[in-house]
Amino acid sequence: MPPGLRTAAGYAWRLVLLGVAAYLLVGVLTRLELPVIAVFLALVITSVLRPLVDLLARVLPRPVAVLLAFVCGIAVVAGVLTLVGTTVADEWSSLGAETRGGLGRIDHWLSGAPFHLRPGTVTDLRAKIGEFVTAHRSALLSTALSGASRVIELLTGLALAVFCSVFFLHSGDRMWCWAQRQLPAGARPIWDRAGRAAWRTFAGYTRGVLIVASTNAVLVGIALAVLRVPLVLPLVVLEFFAALVPLIGSPIALAVAALVALAARGPVVALLVLALIVVIGQIEGHLLHPLVLSWSVRIHPVVIALSVTGGAVLAGVLGAVVAVPVVSVAWAVITELRDHGPPERPGPQSRGRARSRRGSGRP
Repeated sequence: MPPGLRTAAGYAWRLVLLGVAAYLLVGVLTRLELPVIAVFLALVITSVLRPLVDLLARVLPRPVAVLLAFVCGIAVVAGVLTLVGTTVADEWSSLGAETRGGLGRIDHWLSGAPFHLRPGTVTDLRAKIGEFVTAHRSALLSTALSGASRVIELLTGLALAVFCSVFFLHSGDRMWCWAQRQLPAGARPIWDRAGRAAWRTFAGYTRGVLIVASTNAVLVGIALAVLRVPLVLPLVVLEFFAALVPLIGSPIALAVAALVALAARGPVVALLVLALIVVIGQIEGHLLHPLVLSWSVRIHPVVIALSVTGGAVLAGVLGAVVAVPVVSVAWAVITELRDHGPPERPGPQSRGRARSRRGSGRP
């Protein structure tokens, strides 16, 4: 048998074995979706609140520092949600009138050059949507009820995530030391380096992507306020959460903002909002990501795009969110172990020299 074919066959069966193992692992994690999501959210919460907890722990007991950090986080989230709800409630009546006027302007615009559609196309489409909702009310209601059960499941996962993050923040280091003590003595240094590299990369990515998402949201909010697009604050919050998915999240949120601008302010403002997709994308790709994430995540944008796409195919929106941190952590661990290598074990000669030094009294 040619040596090249033997080598290729060796790689092939090993790759097949790794592929089967990865497939089985993904299947198990899919069945354990709720605890896996809870642990992932707990790690995200821990990485965000850990600097604040460490700062407060310098002057306060650790449990009190963890409690104050959670109180501050809950206050910020509740304040933002309250502000968004108040803004939507205040602008809802005026938004309805602007939407009706905007639909009329869109209808008039589509009936002219270059589209030359039949007048009343948008109005007819709106009427057909209303008829569809009326005809399929029972199906939509059952879908809403199933969605409500999904919301309850997500709330349960969030409660479990908060519960786990409390212990991660309070005694995460002791938990890691305990886990290391359960391993064989020779494997502890390798696992310690791998674990610390994984946590350093995950925490850096999480904090960095939150900074990038906040910057994108601020820029979008300023632009929408200048263009006088309604519902600026809800659209800013949507942009913040959408930007957590690299490359594709921000354009989707800005497309929604463009639809709102089209209905309320007309096609010219909508085109300006669409131009923001290009501008924000350039700022995010060429300035924010290299500046903020270069010190923690060192993977090529092509790898990021393929990771997001693969995660979306495997697990939908959730897979697209977790794909990049998972790939980043895996690459950081591989790089750490490859660059440093396994710890050297003392050979017979070195052990003999050590015994002779101990016998002679030399250090």
